[in-house]
Amino acid sequence: MFRPMLRKKQQLPETECVEILKTQLRGVLSVMGDDGYPYGVPINHYYCEEDGKLYFHGGKQGHKIDAMKRCEKASFCCYDEGFRREGEWALNIRSVIVFGRIEFIEDRETVYRISKELSLKFTADEDYIAEEIRRSGPDTLLFALVPECVTGKLVRES
Repeated sequence: MFRPMLRKKQQLPETECVEILKTQLRGVLSVMGDDGYPYGVPINHYYCEEDGKLYFHGGKQGHKIDAMKRCEKASFCCYDEGFRREGEWALNIRSVIVFGRIEFIEDRETVYRISKELSLKFTADEDYIAEEIRRSGPDTLLFALVPECVTGKLVRES
């Protein structure tokens, strides 16, 4: 169902893909938008090693939410800041793309727990996080991308 990578030499091992998903702050979530147009939106994410899912949070309505309710299939792409090898001008970038299906999370304890984990990627201020969750938690929608295919590759921009 999913295409194999053509340039196998550039393919990243699963452990590197997981590391990129864990450490990068944001990526682009793509869903099937209005009238069959793809809709990609930059978004924060949290990768949970326990269940292998990518979690996202946001408001309970809008273009993205309508699209996900119409079609559960989605993809998510993120990439690192890249590096240059000594003496080279070309940037080397590791990217990951995840194909999967969206599931909405209803359990409020899970919503609050994952919201805290996501927030810890940005700040260690637990008091701030607790206040944000207290204030915004009841109105937060949490959803997960359940991976069906994860691939990563190293691209040299030259």
